[in-house]
Amino acid sequence: MQNNNVKSTEQPKVQKAVTVTYSRMNPFQAEILKTYNLNKPGSKKETRHIELSLKDSGLSYVPGDCLGVFPENDPELVKTLLTEMNWDAKESVTINKKGETLPLGEALSTYFEITLLNKKIVQQAAQFTENEDIQKLILPENKDQLKEYMDGRDLIDLLREFGPWDASAQDIVSLLRKMPPRLYSIASSLTAHPDEVHLTIGAVRYEAHGRERKGVCSVQCAERVGEGDTLPVFIQQNKHFYLPESTDTDIIMVGPGTGIAPFRSFIEERAVAGGDGKTWLFFGDQHEATDFLYQDELEKYKQDGALTKLDAAFSRDTDKKVYVQHKMLENSKELFEWLEAGAFFYVCGDKQYMAKDVHNALIDIVEKEGGMSREAAEEYVTEMQKEKRYQRDVY
Repeated sequence: MQNNNVKSTEQPKVQKAVTVTYSRMNPFQAEILKTYNLNKPGSKKETRHIELSLKDSGLSYVPGDCLGVFPENDPELVKTLLTEMNWDAKESVTINKKGETLPLGEALSTYFEITLLNKKIVQQAAQFTENEDIQKLILPENKDQLKEYMDGRDLIDLLREFGPWDASAQDIVSLLRKMPPRLYSIASSLTAHPDEVHLTIGAVRYEAHGRERKGVCSVQCAERVGEGDTLPVFIQQNKHFYLPESTDTDIIMVGPGTGIAPFRSFIEERAVAGGDGKTWLFFGDQHEATDFLYQDELEKYKQDGALTKLDAAFSRDTDKKVYVQHKMLENSKELFEWLEAGAFFYVCGDKQYMAKDVHNALIDIVEKEGGMSREAAEEYVTEMQKEKRYQRDVY
């Protein structure tokens, strides 16, 4: 017989708090706390300083890490594309292999990359048109012409130039790749700014093939978002670019233009952490009066002792162009002394030109001041790289 008076021994279920982990797959919507142009009136450049809130995100970073930002395409560009192709923004399109769908306008705005072309897109697009020019362009023997064609052109150029198209909106978007996040060197120390992350972003704008072109993320940050808006972000660790473990180790930093970003982070961290390590920054840009990024901050750090030496090069202020590597060579004796005493050497910025010039200048300095052969100087610099005393964050 069942005894209805027996009390249940089952414990009431306690609901566990669900912890949300933010990552590249699940970005955090970071609120913009501050955004302003670091360049002064009259500059040909626009470099945004952006401060974002990481409050309640659980995200953390160390100097040298990057912030990933998922951008959106320029609404004007999307509108032009829809008008050009006579597409319906509300039409549903499949966006990936999982079969997920989005309205076409939203897919072109937030999901697909529409500002860059690659060989695969051009080759596959050719099947949807009888245009002879594109059929010639994709021939194996014309690979150089194809490469030249793609440089500085986007999806609108391709669709305008090689029609008429026998393709649906779905056919065309199926050619496109998912828009990748943009990675920016973090320009702040979490110790100095708890719950915040700062960025230094140069707005990319240029003319090519008869149209004005804009950097997807950089111009979104410069023109289309402001304080109170949010950006989807995640932290990307950078295991190849970091401060020495000891705060007593000297550091030499070479960062022209937006390459200064991680070094602002390094200097802020050192200012908070203390230690006997000396800090030396080489910064460069076009004009001292308008393009000396973070000048007041840097001069205050120098006054306070957090920044030991500051050498700046401005390439357009004199007839002879002066770059960061020239400032290094001017200070070759002291720079070599710092290296001999165990200093870490860092470079951040343009891979194509600046980083190569700085690398060669470093070998010149070691050769001259160390009284070495070229071969021995190159070996010295290679050894620094192996010991992780020479680190580069170049793009």
